[in-house]
Amino acid sequence: MTARRRRVPTTLAALALGVPEGTIRQWARRGKITRYGTTRQALYDLDELARLATPSEAPATRHSVAS
Repeated sequence: MTARRRRVPTTLAALALGVPEGTIRQWARRGKITRYGTTRQALYDLDELARLATPSEAPATRHSVAS
């Protein structure tokens, strides 16, 4: 028997990673994470989000500007 993937809506994905919901949507548009669900409701895989929780694997959200 295969394990069923657990998927959560944008709000919970953002909460799990400690980032704004807009960041989750942006990562999905850029292909950093996979968006599942329908056109009305986005869902994200908890296993994929857990991998992103590792700092070395999380996509960059902002660029630093040297002074």
